[in-house]
Amino acid sequence: MNLINVGIIGVSGYTGLELVKMLVEHPIFTLTYCANTEGATSLSELHPSLLGVCDLAVEKVDLDQAASSCELVFLALPHKTAMNTARGLLERGVKVVDLSADYRLSQENYETFYCEHEDIENLSHAVYSIPELHGDVAAGARLIANPGCHVTASLMALAPFLNHIDLSHPIFIDSKTGVSGAGKSSTSTVHYVSVNDNINCYNIIKHRHAREIEQHASTLCAHEVKVTFVPSLVPMTRGMLACVYATLKTDCNPGEVIENFYADKPFVRLRNAPPHTKMTSGTNFADLFATRHGNALVAMCAIDNLMRGASSQALVNANIMMGLSETMGIPKIAYVP
Repeated sequence: MNLINVGIIGVSGYTGLELVKMLVEHPIFTLTYCANTEGATSLSELHPSLLGVCDLAVEKVDLDQAASSCELVFLALPHKTAMNTARGLLERGVKVVDLSADYRLSQENYETFYCEHEDIENLSHAVYSIPELHGDVAAGARLIANPGCHVTASLMALAPFLNHIDLSHPIFIDSKTGVSGAGKSSTSTVHYVSVNDNINCYNIIKHRHAREIEQHASTLCAHEVKVTFVPSLVPMTRGMLACVYATLKTDCNPGEVIENFYADKPFVRLRNAPPHTKMTSGTNFADLFATRHGNALVAMCAIDNLMRGASSQALVNANIMMGLSETMGIPKIAYVP
């Protein structure tokens, strides 16, 4: 099979680094272009861990240069910046996997929680893809909206039970994330003295990812789904554990429901006890567990927020987009201990 040249715009952050680490080992994708807002550096200067691994130049963003170098570009950029960059790349015939929120929501929902959308045309054909939930919708796509970490973990725990729970009763989601989910820029909230020996609930109920969960869960089951979403920041570098609490309307075995729903999915593992975040660290695995207490359901999903919640899921989607095996180049060995 012919090699495929790919690039990363927004290579400075944690998700950009994770993409580099996977792409340098990928058998088909060849990393030929990396860029950020400043340029004038190299990958090993920007990320010292890459010394002796990859010393590719990091350019200042130039869409013409990206288009001449790449067939596919990953965007690891903030919202609003991403949509303008994606539009320019798509106009130049380059395929895009966007890790931001810019193409994940309907226009109405996006503008309620983010800002005015400036690329309505491409929003209409962007493909939202958690492969286990949406199949091969990414195949042949020009633009993939890669779901984020809270939404991926929450939907993967919730989705198998959408036909088994009473949607008229409250659905609560408690999602705990490592500090890397806040990005590389330092703020008072993620300063060491704020995070160490502390758990901090933030944006409870009104968090913008709640609407993303609701929109896509509703699409999956063709009924309106409402959730109460409570995210928490916990003192660890990476990892996420989403716990879903709902009311069952059917007499089901929760473990069997998950096992049947995700049968033969290579990156889903059913656990017989609540998963630990370390079990998935550095991988694309989603580890699930569910149990019941009468008609009360508890379902949980552990992922690596930087990998399954961002970069490795983006690479899986890119594999599917380009007609490759979804498992190609995707890490499976966890960072343990």
